[in-house]
Amino acid sequence: MPGGVSIKGPVDIYNIEAPVTIKAYLLCAFAAFGGIFFGYDSGYINGVTGSSVFIELIEGPGATKLTGPHNSLITSILSAGTFFGALIAGDCADWFGRRPTIIAGCVIYTIGCILQAASHGLALIVAGRLIAGFGVGFVSAIIILYMSEICPRKVRGALVSGYQFCITIGLLLASCVTYATEKRTNTGSYRIPISIQFAWGLILGIGLFLLPESPRYFVKREQIDKARGVLSRLRGQPPNSEYIEAELSEIVANAEYERAAIPITGYFSSWMHCFSGSLWVGGSNLRRTILGTSLQMMQQWTGVNFIFYFSTPFLQSTGAISNAFLMSLIFTLVNVLSTPISFWAIERIGRRPLLIWGAFCMLVCQFLVAIIGVTVGFNKTHLDAAGNTIANNIPAVNAQIAFIAIYIFFFASTWGPGAWVVIGEIFPLPIRSRGVALSTASNWLWNTIIAVITPYMVNQDAGNLRSSVFFIWGSLCTCAFIYAYFLVSETKGLTLEQVDRMLEETTPRTSSKWRPKATYASETAEEHYKEHDKSVHGSPA
Repeated sequence: MPGGVSIKGPVDIYNIEAPVTIKAYLLCAFAAFGGIFFGYDSGYINGVTGSSVFIELIEGPGATKLTGPHNSLITSILSAGTFFGALIAGDCADWFGRRPTIIAGCVIYTIGCILQAASHGLALIVAGRLIAGFGVGFVSAIIILYMSEICPRKVRGALVSGYQFCITIGLLLASCVTYATEKRTNTGSYRIPISIQFAWGLILGIGLFLLPESPRYFVKREQIDKARGVLSRLRGQPPNSEYIEAELSEIVANAEYERAAIPITGYFSSWMHCFSGSLWVGGSNLRRTILGTSLQMMQQWTGVNFIFYFSTPFLQSTGAISNAFLMSLIFTLVNVLSTPISFWAIERIGRRPLLIWGAFCMLVCQFLVAIIGVTVGFNKTHLDAAGNTIANNIPAVNAQIAFIAIYIFFFASTWGPGAWVVIGEIFPLPIRSRGVALSTASNWLWNTIIAVITPYMVNQDAGNLRSSVFFIWGSLCTCAFIYAYFLVSETKGLTLEQVDRMLEETTPRTSSKWRPKATYASETAEEHYKEHDKSVHGSPA
């Protein structure tokens, strides 16, 4: 084997795996902290855009709400920056390493936070959110890649789901902070929520100096001894143990196989290989790239960010909710408490069933919210003596809110973590960083599109869809249900190298029955012995 990895003969290393140590859990848990960036930055803007001080800062004295274009720009510009940051991060992760790329993202993020906190008007808040978005793009793309590459296979889904859990914690923290500052009559109503972001960048950026680089990055750079040392540290085993030799042998053998199959000859070649092969071949790079990018698109199509970006002004507009800030906080709390369910479900039930049934349950909830709303709920209102909009049927509105909370439960326990887990598993090593970057960029592209168009869909001076907007989300959840059934493969319990082979040999609907019959390492050893026999005994006549 190249790089000093020795295999003594064809062996079955599928069942050879080091015990999962507390250290491995802690390392992955800290890496998942990057999700707080995503969650907090996505969540705080929902409350800030409802702050009267912030509204007057942007629109002028006496204004009571942001205009549709301003609300759209402020909300979506972070996602636009994140889209480009995620794409750039894919290159940086291959050139400089996974860990330095995430640290660079933390630095960029903190610069954006400083600009936002210093803002006195629209221009600086937009510039700050754009720059912070670049940093979030670096972190969100490479954290998933990094965690997938260092996690033990048996708990990889659960640990990578921790990233989504940290996103929900970030959303909850943002809701708590904006709820606590909503009644402030000075600039603290928006500067405090913005300034708290600075802490997340410092904690993750400094802490990452203590974490190891990905062993698969070192293998890709042909630095085998460093890869062995990192695996030893991650798995809590001696560098020359059977566990470390088995895992490292498989990573190296797979890397050699893929290096031969996917020759990277230059910068543009590496990107072009993300789109090589046939769409109809399960293991082709093109199919994997489309799967990863469309999976993240579908996650955004579920409409969850409508709740977390726009629920405060949307609920205020119904006239049925006395404290929309508190209701948004409750939605966020449901999100946090539901996500840990996925830690168990994604390893016990599997990725594919979780996404299929999650989409089905979400579509049912969305259509119920829409039907109740257009018949007796949000859409049926009257004006009180003071000219305020009041819902005619408060129990019906409460039922809608309950179904929104149930919908959030199903998203948080299925599609929220599931989409991130799958994109970290499906790409081969030569294009893994760029494949994950493209998938993450797709998430942020659709995040941006939804953030841009939603105000025009629901604002009273524009589309004014009100509850009817949930027909759109319900229809898109139906698309996600069909998509998951026909296109998502089961990757539970497989190493990243075994996932490559499974995608080559199965269809999505037969993937759950696939079991590895051989490993790259054992096949490489067999070929070695055949060559050795030929050299000693000669070729048969």
